[in-house]
Amino acid sequence: MIASTLRRGILTSLVIGSLGMAAYVPMSVHAQDQNSTAAVNVDTEGVGLHGYDPVAYFTVKKPTLGKAMYTHSFEGATYRFASKENLDKFKANPAMYAPQFGGFCAMGVALEKKLDGDPQAWRVVDNKLYLNVNKDIQKKWLEDVPGNIVKASKTWPEIKNKAPKDL
Repeated sequence: MIASTLRRGILTSLVIGSLGMAAYVPMSVHAQDQNSTAAVNVDTEGVGLHGYDPVAYFTVKKPTLGKAMYTHSFEGATYRFASKENLDKFKANPAMYAPQFGGFCAMGVALEKKLDGDPQAWRVVDNKLYLNVNKDIQKKWLEDVPGNIVKASKTWPEIKNKAPKDL
């Protein structure tokens, strides 16, 4: 109980501190559906990564919007791709390209939270795609990437099927 309260306090401090004031915390700080127990962060249409192409992070090394004409579903999310070539790469090895922790914020998962992942706050580490809730939180995550990945990897099985509002 104390550890959970402490983690909440740390995460709140990180988010609020990075944004200046609580009144300015954007809605994207939270996963889109606070009641969803899904292990994948999707929008109301079931689209993951806010419609960004997961393969592009590895090939062109930048966020690239996908097109509705190139889609593929994997583990509860429909991903969009910028080209047929990227779609084919994903189909051949979806686990390689899909974002870690279901596309939720990697720092949030390390702190036992399911926060919306921002496709603009990303990093590929050891050939795995990680998102953060925003670039300010990403700066904190980057201070100890290996340690944060270990923490998040241990936490993820415990929280992946819980609703964000319950964490």
